[in-house]
Parts: sequence; C-alpha cells; structure tokens
Amino acid sequence: MASQSEHKATVIDGKLIAQTIRSEIAEEVRQLSEKYGKVPGLAVVIVGNRKDSQSYVGMKRKACAEVGIQSFDMDLPEQISEDELVSKVHELNANPDVHGILVQLPLPKHINEEKVLSEISLAKDVDGFHPLNIGKLAMKDREPLFQPCTPKGCLELLHRSGISIKGKRAVVVGRSNIVGLPVSLLLLKADATVTVVHSRSNDQESIIREADIIIAAAGQPMMIKGSWIKPGAAVIDVGTNAVDDPSRKSGYRLVGDVDFKEACKIAGCITPVPGGVGPMTVAMLLKNTLEGAKRVIVQ
Repeated sequence: MASQSEHKATVIDGKLIAQTIRSEIAEEVRQLSEKYGKVPGLAVVIVGNRKDSQSYVGMKRKACAEVGIQSFDMDLPEQISEDELVSKVHELNANPDVHGILVQLPLPKHINEEKVLSEISLAKDVDGFHPLNIGKLAMKDREPLFQPCTPKGCLELLHRSGISIKGKRAVVVGRSNIVGLPVSLLLLKADATVTVVHSRSNDQESIIREADIIIAAAGQPMMIKGSWIKPGAAVIDVGTNAVDDPSRKSGYRLVGDVDFKEACKIAGCITPVPGGVGPMTVAMLLKNTLEGAKRVIVQ
C-alpha cells in the first residue's frame, strides 16, 4: 500500500476531452452539410461591453467557427431597452437558420434577466435555463429539450473518465440556478444519492467527506480542503476564482473551490482549474446547438 505522500490523483484533462467532443461535433456538422445542405446556427447576444463577457463571447464564436457551426453575432449597446432586447430575441426565434440562442449574462441592471430569458424559444434554449427545461429536468421520466451546459459538461467528464455514478454518494457544493441546482438534478437522473451543501448548511465538512463524487460549485476559493475528501473520491471543480498573485504578470491567478494541491494527495481523480470544466462548458454549448439543429434539419 502506497503511503499517502506518494499518492497522486489522476488529473482529468478537460481540455483534451473537450477537444475530442469538438471533433465528434465537427464530423456530424460536416455530415449534415453534405446530406441536407444546412449547418447548425448559434446566435450569441451580448449587451454592453463588459470585458469578461466580451472574452467569453469571443471564445464561443471562435469555437463555432472551428466546428463549422454558423455564428450569428448580435452586439447591442448597454443602454438598449428591455423591450428592444426582447424584440431582438423574437427576431432570432423567427429565423429558421438559428437553432440556438444564447444571451450572455449578466445583463445591465435596468433589464430583467428572467423576463428576457423566458422569451427565448424553448426549441432554441441551448443554455437550458428556460423554466420549462429546468422543470422537466426536475421530473422523473421527463427529458428537457436541452440540459444546461456546465452541469452537462460535469457529467460528461465523469462518464468519459470511466467513473460510474449509479448508486454512488454525490455531494454538490453550491445551489445556483446555473450549476449547483441543475447538476444535482442530473446526478439524480443518473441514479446517484445526492446531497446539496450550501452557505446555510451545518457541518459542511463531514457531509462532503462522505462523498464518492464531489461537484464543487460554491464560488469560494479553495474552500474544500484535502482533509475533507474521502480517499479515492472523484472531484469535479467548477469554481473559477481570481486570487492575488504578485508573481504573475496579470497580478492574479485562477484557483478552484478545492485546494488542488492537497486534494491530489487523497482524491482518486480531480479536474484542474483552469483546464477542467471550463472547456467542457463551451463544448456542451456546441453539442446542444447541434442537437437543436438536428431536430429541425433531420425530419
């Protein structure tokens, strides 16, 4: 038996897995184009000029180009009214070449996000955030048209790393609408026994320690210590937190919600930050767009 100091968790390479998925998507897009003369279309709507949002959107548009998905760019001014934005969404709903619509969040303060998102056609909701999609995700024997991208990416990482979910104890840390809640629903659908830990939970540490699978999505840098992890557990770290680092040119570095160095000594496998869940989110967005397009094109 190796001593603990020698143990090294398997690092799950999200970049590599995402690249494999992107090649599979590119191949399917090519077949659609050859057989039906049509390709999937994704509309990416961005309001205002937040630097982080701009860079996410740039990444998504570049990824589309790479797999042959047509990208419809809608860059709107910060001061656009809610009504104008909704009518832009309606235009995209009506455009038959657009199979997916993504509104980059957060939106400016004067716009009600919920109102705008619920105007996206259910059949084009590639983010999977429409209340009807989330509702179906929550119900037994129902399937949403789309699963949210980051949660779907988390499960895909587990599947492609050969980690079985059925009957396992899974703990999700965080209960956001974007990750924590939907990933807990997906794990339930995959027959895990699921506990959700959040800011109001007592004794988080002892709950997390029972998990065979940990999905960390709390947005708290290095909150989960190595000692909180059950030996051999699978750790999927969704957190992306900037912490000060004077040794870097940028002045900061990105860390997850898990203390990676400590966790590596105990976990069975773990995703790094960056290079774990992040690339999967974009790959799943492309996959959802392809699935939406296939429903329309292959009839």
